[in-house]
Amino acid sequence: MSDRLDDLERRIDELRSAVRRAMRARDTGTARVLRAELRHAERAWDALVSTVPAGPPEPPAPRLVTVREQVHQALHLLGAPAQPRLIVAVSGAFFGGTIRSAQLTSLRRDEARSFRSSPYGRPYYLCAALTDRLSPARGLLTLSAWPLERRVIGPLSPRVDFLTCAIAIATAAATAAAGAAAPDERATRLLAGLARNIPGGADGDVAPPDPERVAAAARAELAVHAERDTRDRAELAQRATSQLGDVARLFGAATLSTIVKEEAR
Repeated sequence: MSDRLDDLERRIDELRSAVRRAMRARDTGTARVLRAELRHAERAWDALVSTVPAGPPEPPAPRLVTVREQVHQALHLLGAPAQPRLIVAVSGAFFGGTIRSAQLTSLRRDEARSFRSSPYGRPYYLCAALTDRLSPARGLLTLSAWPLERRVIGPLSPRVDFLTCAIAIATAAATAAAGAAAPDERATRLLAGLARNIPGGADGDVAPPDPERVAAAARAELAVHAERDTRDRAELAQRATSQLGDVARLFGAATLSTIVKEEAR
């Protein structure tokens, strides 16, 4: 097939030169015949090329996952308000994330500005957890898609959220380990740090943590606190619903200190 293509390409070049010579000589009859032959050769070239099998398609270029999307992935896995350090660790251990804690510093302010300029213009917002004063909790990020009861922080909520995150991480680690030849070291280190802070979660300091053991220990303690924490959060969510507007329900009510800071800027 390659030889046939080469022959056709040479013939096409010859015919084009011949057409030009005939046009320069004002020999329109010969030029007409040569052009017809040229078109025939070009059609034959097209037909031959179209029968050549195409090579394997090139793999699509990997899509760049933004910092915002990486934070969303991590929070969606955790299912509870979380500090930037934990979000970064989860993103790296389970999603190959590349974010750093410093990149999350201004993220919540950017999200608030975006919401104010175009309310509900995005499927979700990275927003603040709300304290019992309905002000933004320092350093705790949540997702706007979560109900208010999950985004407010009562007296027992920090411990409840820690246990909730531990269960989610242990479950993700068990799933990842089941499909991999060797567990991810970052996931193992993360789970070990959590297990040491859960009674019955760690089996000594030497062996890698057992995800099922960590999850079971976390669920056992969570059962002790869940009812009280659910009641406290429901009361806070009711207050937030009745007292706050749309922006404050996502990003917290302004306190005297935040007002002073804004005026200083």
